[in-house]
Amino acid sequence: MSLPLEGPADFDHQRPHLLQAARDYLDHYQKIIRELHQAGAGGRRVVADTTHMFDVLITTLFEAVAADLNQGRFGKCTLIALGGYGRLELNPRSDIDIMFYYSGRDRAYAEKVSERMLYLLWDLGLDVGYSVRTQQDCLDIVEKDVTARTALLDSRYLAGDATLYEGYRKEVLTVVFGRNSQAFIRAKIEENDKRLQKYGSSVYLLEPNIKEGEGGLRDLHSALWVAQVKYKAHNLKDLVIRGVISERERQEFEDALDYLWRIRNELHYLTTRKSDQMQFNHQEKIAEFLGYQNSRKGLAVEQFMQDYYYHATRVEHLSSSLIARITQQEKPSTHALGYLTRRQIEAGFYILRGELRVSGPEIFRRDPPMIMRAFFLAQRHQAPLSLELKGLIRDNLGLINDKVRRDRTMNEMFFEILRSPRDVGKTLRVMHHLQFLNRYIPEFGRIFCKVQHDLYHTYTVDTHSIFAVEEVLKLRAGLYRDKHPVLTGLAGDIEKPELLLLAVLFHDIGKGEGKDHSNKGADMMPTIARRFGLNREDSRRLEFLVRHHLDMTHISQRRDLHDEDLILQFARSMGMSENLKMLYLLTFADLKAVGPDVWNDWKGMLLQELYEKTYQVLEKGDFELEKRSEKLRKRKRNVLEALTEEFDPRMVREQLRALSPRYLMSYRSAEIVEHLRLSLGRGKRTLALHVEHETRRGFSEVTISTLDIPGLFSKITGVMAANGINILGAQIHTRSNGEALDILQVASSGGSIENPQKWQRVEEELTAVFEGRAQVGELVAKRRPPAFMTERPRPRFPNRVDVSNEISAQYTVIDVFAHDKVGLLYTITKTLKDLGLYIGVAKISTKVDQAADVFYVQDIFCQKIVQEEKIAEIKQRLLTCLDDG
Repeated sequence: MSLPLEGPADFDHQRPHLLQAARDYLDHYQKIIRELHQAGAGGRRVVADTTHMFDVLITTLFEAVAADLNQGRFGKCTLIALGGYGRLELNPRSDIDIMFYYSGRDRAYAEKVSERMLYLLWDLGLDVGYSVRTQQDCLDIVEKDVTARTALLDSRYLAGDATLYEGYRKEVLTVVFGRNSQAFIRAKIEENDKRLQKYGSSVYLLEPNIKEGEGGLRDLHSALWVAQVKYKAHNLKDLVIRGVISERERQEFEDALDYLWRIRNELHYLTTRKSDQMQFNHQEKIAEFLGYQNSRKGLAVEQFMQDYYYHATRVEHLSSSLIARITQQEKPSTHALGYLTRRQIEAGFYILRGELRVSGPEIFRRDPPMIMRAFFLAQRHQAPLSLELKGLIRDNLGLINDKVRRDRTMNEMFFEILRSPRDVGKTLRVMHHLQFLNRYIPEFGRIFCKVQHDLYHTYTVDTHSIFAVEEVLKLRAGLYRDKHPVLTGLAGDIEKPELLLLAVLFHDIGKGEGKDHSNKGADMMPTIARRFGLNREDSRRLEFLVRHHLDMTHISQRRDLHDEDLILQFARSMGMSENLKMLYLLTFADLKAVGPDVWNDWKGMLLQELYEKTYQVLEKGDFELEKRSEKLRKRKRNVLEALTEEFDPRMVREQLRALSPRYLMSYRSAEIVEHLRLSLGRGKRTLALHVEHETRRGFSEVTISTLDIPGLFSKITGVMAANGINILGAQIHTRSNGEALDILQVASSGGSIENPQKWQRVEEELTAVFEGRAQVGELVAKRRPPAFMTERPRPRFPNRVDVSNEISAQYTVIDVFAHDKVGLLYTITKTLKDLGLYIGVAKISTKVDQAADVFYVQDIFCQKIVQEEKIAEIKQRLLTCLDDG
């Protein structure tokens, strides 16, 4: 490449021509480089060509801006590339970091050159990081600023006085590489830790930052900077020459850089400004660019991200291994007595410097199950595996075949690891990190780095499974004793805790096989159980837990827990209380490990209600429900006694006669008393509203008493949406005397809603809407954000409506799956009202941005909807309203 420019005699006169020539040059060569990239050029090639393009531009501009200054051809100033530009690593939208370095006498000259250069570069629309410094300036920042010192490590001569640069190399770079290397290494590692805290300390983040996140470019750079300072090396080749890394490791570093650069190049081309975070819409386009296609393996984007996460784990391993190697040597030579003493713990294994080591590499070749022994001993002695031992395990994974997997001693050690009271999660993480789990349990290898392209699943499937195991371990250790006492008690009461941990580890293992993962995973359990040597009872329980691991979530969040037939049916499916206990623990762990915003106390309350109701049925043994008639009579007597002193007994009896048996069976006597107190106290007012705050559980319960009107619940949902109140669940009771009692569980993003002014406004707006003085649709419209504030694209699944008459004996059940938005519930309930349907129960569930709402409905005659034509109309009208909004 060359830039067709000549240095002008009069810079101010020639500047417009210079700028236009530079702009033409950039347009021409940027187009060529992008075409190379689109044609399949590797990341390294595009980065090298981009860097060279800017080298030609910048060096030519430097000559041009300095040509008419009367201090020789270049004066006493040299232009130096720093940072990524200094490393020859420019991506399409990277910052260009340069330094104007001058001798102390030539400040005016350096400032004039830098001013001309920078205004040209800025006018070209380039992001330029710059500094104007002397030797002393550089030496000062070496002492004070670790980030600036790091940038100087990657210095490269561009243009200007070559003799001055040679002096810089001797007087400044020698100090940069040599001064206080231990302090620099410690500072870089601390800086690295802070970076990961900011950008995410897990390789498997939903929308990873390809530069700053774990497993990204900065991991590689950090390791190389530390190595450069420690060994006074300027590049990977120097590290090979000095024996720090092998030729194979050098190739792995270069391959990792090439892979990340290619993705980053495409990411930069996709965005109008520099961005290093792979957002969902970017992931889909990058997958398409790289040639991934939807197939039986999964969506193209999921296949791409699985490969990305796999490469990210390799990057993290490469960088952390090199840093560990260096920091091990950086440890001070004076230690507590015994730290440097080799302590033999059994044949072939010893502890030195607090780490577990082996006597020689042949130990695993002679006896492959000894690999499991290494993990077992590391856990027992709380001694981490040494760097050499980790490498040895990785190198010998190929020895683990079917015969080794069935080895009785190996499997017994694995179960001992799971039974241990400490470090179970840490040990499983190390097994996973070294990819030992993938070899030992091949089925688990099928979910390694497996991605689900949605906002709900924050982590890859394998990582989520290990996090879920750790949630059970926290329960077992009593860390949730105050918040989850029932679950904590159950965790300590499980007969075989290691079997529960296996079920948790394997609950999503079927996701490696496509859809219907619960059944596909369960079908794998007999094979895995035989390999482990489990007996038939344990094998069947493991299969049961994996097959049913979604049941409690589904039923508690999307079914009517007041339906006794439903509880009875679920209890029968459990068979025995031990299955129920383990499934409850597994469900909790699964939800807690999905992501930070998935679990909440409302879901926890629903789960506990389902568990307790089912447990009561199981403990009776005969599955017989209590006599309804006697229970109803007793409940009515209790309510009457509680209210007769406050209200006219005849009025109370009239209210009791209007209550349905289903309502009376659903609430305790004390709750019914409060509901009737609200209704009887309403008098001639349009409505009475009462709010109770479940602060600890994170929601508020709103009870509304009013006269029934068409579309009542739709109007309520609209007013709630207009006030930014999320409805979690609703029980809707219409009495035979024409009165309605609606009970809603609601929350805001911060939990319960305890602002009295807000509830006063809600009551006023509900009254206005019920009386026809306000239009609920207008209130909702005001709440919706304008079009320019819509969120960036995110993965969306098609809207879906399912209608069933099998779930409930009294109601037709409608499941609605849709993209969540302001007023969605109002839109749905208004459509149901327009269809002539009455809602008895509503269960509202949102998975981050995907709503899964359930409505128990009847027609105007209080019957199920059974006509096929009507069911088809319901589906079509709901889908239309969801699509149109």
